[in-house]
Amino acid sequence: MPKSAKYLLIGSTETYSGKSATVLGLSYQLQQAGLDISYGKPLGTCWNVSVGNVFEEDVQFIAHSLNLAENRIAPPILALDEASVQRRLGGEDTTNYQQSLLQQYLQMSKGDLVLLEGPGDLEEGKLFDLSLLQVAEVLDAAVLLVARYKSLVSVEPLLSAKQRIGDRLIGVVLNDIPSDQIESVTTLARPFLEQQGIPVLAMLPKHDVLRSVSVGELVKQLKADILCGSDRLDLMVESLAIGAMNVNAAVKYFRKRRNMAVVTGGDRVEIQQAALETSTQCLILTGQLPPPPFILSRAEELEIPILSVDLDTLTTVEIVDRTFGQVRVHEPLKVHCIRQLMSEHFDLERLLSKLGLSPAAALP
Repeated sequence: MPKSAKYLLIGSTETYSGKSATVLGLSYQLQQAGLDISYGKPLGTCWNVSVGNVFEEDVQFIAHSLNLAENRIAPPILALDEASVQRRLGGEDTTNYQQSLLQQYLQMSKGDLVLLEGPGDLEEGKLFDLSLLQVAEVLDAAVLLVARYKSLVSVEPLLSAKQRIGDRLIGVVLNDIPSDQIESVTTLARPFLEQQGIPVLAMLPKHDVLRSVSVGELVKQLKADILCGSDRLDLMVESLAIGAMNVNAAVKYFRKRRNMAVVTGGDRVEIQQAALETSTQCLILTGQLPPPPFILSRAEELEIPILSVDLDTLTTVEIVDRTFGQVRVHEPLKVHCIRQLMSEHFDLERLLSKLGLSPAAALP
């Protein structure tokens, strides 16, 4: 009789903490260690409808990145959106999702370990009986939590999570730690969490590439017109600069930044010019005023995309900021970066011993 696979559910205390990135980096390490893994995401949140086909973007991306066979992937059993919530609240949807979950994973060919991407936080999915804790209990899964680290106060939600998840919580990943806080995490937060029975399996430093966003993603979020550089939408933007000051101040400010998107008025020609001569990945012009031809031709020369938006500066900045906060990991540069960070900072041996697996488990 084949040995039964273990389940590891990767969750977070709040949305956009870095779950998908953790799944991506960890699964790669597990494969390198010779383990046969499967992947599933019970609750789907990022749907993409293409020609006659609906798929969950994260599931498709991770399956592709890891080169997983069809029988090693479990698609979501539910799309979490406004329509599904309405059906549930209105009594039209009376599905027993825990039953569906069990059936799906019983039928699946699993390997040594099934990695599951959990809901956005500890509550999400509860309406359908698919919250993090409910999924963990149904599948008898161990839980790894990812927390975006902001300050020492970031330990509080982890204490609360430990109280709720109990012994199923086998570790946490502290993600996105600002460089000036690494020391206090090492000397204060980590030892404290360990004393509370919360193993810290990784402390991942903040990394500009991971917080970067492609020009193409900005075009999508801003519903922008592309005035030039439509073949350069894969450029990665790491920071945002607002060109609202006088040109001398702007030049100084731009020189301190790198790989930025500059938001300025379509009529601020001297600011546009200054931006093009510094580390700019794209210009975003507000007010729907076209730039003069010499700006466009210089941008073409330098291969810097110029976008035009039908929005005011404040709204534009808010949308760009939000996009930075919800960055997806679907660019090859980020995949490489995540794998590197996880291999340097994640304690794989400790995780495997907590799961009762050994690196050689799948080796002949």
